[in-house]
Amino acid sequence: MGKALHIEESNGKLGVLIPGLGAVSTTFIAGVNAVLKGIAQPIGSLTQMGTIRLGKRTDKNVPAIKDFVPLARLEDMVFGGWDIFTDNCYQAAINAGVLDERLLNQVKNELERIEPMKAVFDKKYVKKLDGSNVKSGKTKYDLAMQLIEDCRRFKDENKLNRLIMIWCASTEIFLKPTSTHQTLSNFEQGLKNNSPDISPSMIYAYAAISSGIPFANGAPNLTVDIPALTEFARDMDVPVTGKDFKTGQTLMKTIVAPGLKARLLGLRGWFSTNILGNRDGEVLDDPDSFKTKEESKLSVLEYILQPDKYPELYNDITHKVRINYYPPRRDNKEGWDNIDVFGWLGYDMQIKINFLCRDSILAAPIVLDLVLFLDLAKRCKMRGIQEWLSFYFKSPMCAPDLYPEHDLFIQLMKLKNTLRYIKGEEPITHLGMEYYD
Repeated sequence: MGKALHIEESNGKLGVLIPGLGAVSTTFIAGVNAVLKGIAQPIGSLTQMGTIRLGKRTDKNVPAIKDFVPLARLEDMVFGGWDIFTDNCYQAAINAGVLDERLLNQVKNELERIEPMKAVFDKKYVKKLDGSNVKSGKTKYDLAMQLIEDCRRFKDENKLNRLIMIWCASTEIFLKPTSTHQTLSNFEQGLKNNSPDISPSMIYAYAAISSGIPFANGAPNLTVDIPALTEFARDMDVPVTGKDFKTGQTLMKTIVAPGLKARLLGLRGWFSTNILGNRDGEVLDDPDSFKTKEESKLSVLEYILQPDKYPELYNDITHKVRINYYPPRRDNKEGWDNIDVFGWLGYDMQIKINFLCRDSILAAPIVLDLVLFLDLAKRCKMRGIQEWLSFYFKSPMCAPDLYPEHDLFIQLMKLKNTLRYIKGEEPITHLGMEYYD
C-alpha cells in the first residue's frame, strides 16, 4: 500500500457547463435526470456501473468504482451551457431526435429550465452552421472575458461549489499549430489581435482555465492541446483532457487492432466508411471540418500497430476513412469496416464489421465519466494533461515527448491504476507469479 492522495470533499453542487447544447449534451443531461428518477440505467458509464479489483484475485475485493473513490453525486450536478440556437434543452433534445418523446416528457420540467447562454461562434470555423444566439465583441479577448463572466454568474446564481466545462459542440475546421499557440503571451496577444489561429473552442478553453475550471474537449479540434493552454493549465492547477470522444467506428478499431497485434496477424488495409445524419454529420459534410475528424481517426492504427517495430506486418497499410452525410439516418450512425489481414505464410483473410450504433447514446456516458473524473482530479490537486483519461478519446492528449496510447485495454488499465494510486492502493500488473511460487 502506498500513501493516498489528499482528496478534497465533494461537498456542495457541481456545475457542468457545456458549449453546444446539441444531440450529445441533451442526451447526457436527459439521461442523468432519467437515472435520478429511476427511469433508466446509466449503461456505458464506468463511474456508475464499473468495478475495480484491489489486491490479489484471491482477496475477492472488487468494489464499485463510485464506492472506491469519492465522486460527486448525480443529484448534485447542475447543468448549463451555450448554443448558437435559442432552444431550451428540452426543445433541443426533441430536435436532435435521439431519445423518444415518452422518455423526454418524463424529464421535461428539468430540461426546460436549461436555457442556452449566447455562444462564442464564428462561421469561418464551422461553415455548415449558422445561428442568432451569438455573442458580439470587438476582439476575441472581449469574447473570452464574456465567457469568464458567464462562468462566474452561473456559479453564483446556482450557489455552486465547483465547475467543469466540457466541449460538446461541432467539429471546427482543421488548424495547424502556429507561433500563436506556443506561449500564453502569444496566445493572449492573438486574442486581442483577433488572430485567425484562435478558434471559438480555444476561447472557451482559455476562459475555463482562467476561471480555474477543468476542461475537456469532446471534438477533434485543435483546442486545449497547444503548449500555450496546457502550460497555462499547469500554472493554474487545472486538469485538462481530450480530444474527440471515442464512440463508434474508432471504438471498434481500438478493440480489434490490439487483438490483431497481440496475435501478430498482418494488416494490408483497413477501409472505413460511415453514414450519419445528425448535426455532426452535416458539419462534417464540409471538407475542412472533415479534415479535422479524418486526422483524428487515421492516427489510431499507426500508434497501436507500431509499424516501425513490426515492418513485416504493418509497414505498408492502406487506411481509408470516409464519412457521408445522410439526413434520414439522423443520430443512428452506421459504420462499415473492411479489414484485409494476413496470417501464417502470408495467406490472406478478411474481417467485416457493420456497426449500427447511436452516436450520442455512446457519447453520453463518456461525458458523465469525464465530468466526474475531472472533478475528482481537481479535488486531488492533479493539474495539466490527464493522460489517464485517454480511455475516452480518439486522439488522447499526452506529454510532448510521449506518443499517445490508443490501445483500449492499456488505457483502461492505466485509468484503473490511477484510481488505485489516488487511494494509495498497489497497482495491478497481472503478473500473478505469487499464485504459483
